[in-house]
Amino acid sequence: MEREVIFNSDLHFEHKQWRRELLFWEDELKSLQNRLNELAIRWTDKEVLAQLEHFQNQFMIHENTISELEDHINLHETNISEHLKKGEDVLDLQLVKKHIEFRNQMDTQRNLYSELKGNFFRFLSQYM
Repeated sequence: MEREVIFNSDLHFEHKQWRRELLFWEDELKSLQNRLNELAIRWTDKEVLAQLEHFQNQFMIHENTISELEDHINLHETNISEHLKKGEDVLDLQLVKKHIEFRNQMDTQRNLYSELKGNFFRFLSQYM
């Protein structure tokens, strides 16, 4: 059985990819929030306003999740940096395990965010 070799540089590369993705989501959420604000000005119907509030809450949840994901990446990067400063190119097996779990979290978040955007765009097309 052949074992996969994982290097700190591989983890760092993936962290950079995730950071860019999270920054994009943050920026995109601002645009979605702007659209939501436009609708809030146009509509007084209670059902529409309730849906707007739902999306507002979902956007805030995603913003908080993005912040938590960024914090997690920073902690892992700090650990990698501390090893490199000591001249150790070793991996903390617990952090590798957490990295893989985090990768799964990113996949889940990607799916949830994509679903939210799809729902919001369908809502926009109905009420814009």
